[in-house]
Amino acid sequence: MEKRPLGNTGLSVEVIGFGGAALGERPADQPATHAADLVQAARDAGISYFDTAPWYGIGRSERVLGDLLRGTDYVLSTKVGRLLKPGEPHHPQGDSRALMPFHVVYDYSYDGIMRSFEDSLQRLGLDRIDVLFVHDIGEMTLGDTNAKYFADLAKSGYRALEELRRGGQVKAIGLGVNENQACLDALGVGQWDVFLLAGRYTLLEQTPLDALFPACMAAGTSIICGGPFNSGVLVGRDCWNYAKAPDAVLAKVRKLADVADDYGLDLAAAALQFPLAHSLVSSVLPGPSCKAELEQNFAWLTTPIPAEFWAELKARALLDKRAPVPNG
Repeated sequence: MEKRPLGNTGLSVEVIGFGGAALGERPADQPATHAADLVQAARDAGISYFDTAPWYGIGRSERVLGDLLRGTDYVLSTKVGRLLKPGEPHHPQGDSRALMPFHVVYDYSYDGIMRSFEDSLQRLGLDRIDVLFVHDIGEMTLGDTNAKYFADLAKSGYRALEELRRGGQVKAIGLGVNENQACLDALGVGQWDVFLLAGRYTLLEQTPLDALFPACMAAGTSIICGGPFNSGVLVGRDCWNYAKAPDAVLAKVRKLADVADDYGLDLAAAALQFPLAHSLVSSVLPGPSCKAELEQNFAWLTTPIPAEFWAELKARALLDKRAPVPNG
């Protein structure tokens, strides 16, 4: 599988990685071998880049993934910003995902980031983490408290990340967020290798072309595109930005799907391939929950898409005319 570099770190990742959010979930009827089968299928398909976070399953994703990667060759990213403290679990999307007895405490300070890094190594049971992302800093997640937490990151948290990178404990640092402005603000704090940006550079939305991508080009910061299906709305679901999609979003998706139908294409194939046409983008990061979804992602990734399809999207003002397109 094609690999692309992450900034100037010496790391390279496959153009499609494995998002480990679903490993944090385990429905009661799911067999215990499910996670192992899914990760092995990803490895068999040529994926060696895996992403996880303490937030996913309140620690479960890291614990499960570490057991499955131990003793293998991998590139691994996890995240800082949320500490897991013993006690009654709480998860805003339902306790079914909080399968371990912890609750979240936000901490973007020097001490919090160092503690989070060490805790992740222990949960993973691994001796290295390659990429460390600051998770969900920004108003979309933190609301009115974001100013305080961002000040903590700027004042001392970034120093922790820089020390870990300079000392070789991690090879790359970045943000894992859902909004452009958080990345733009972070560029004013220090030098970042890569941003994991979810849901903002997709077939549905190309807002990073305005300011963020030019700034990243100047800074030498790569992009990993998380959420290429915009929380599922581009694969036929009614979820967008982790909530019910508004009518305007559903209307645009229907227009995109109509063009895809005219060309006999599955819209999801175009959604998965589109971000990779931009030179800044190192990888797309869907989060399959089962082997069938993983296999479907690979089928979409290799679906031939004619140049006329992309041209028609731009002619109908459904795609930013500045956006590079596959084979364009």
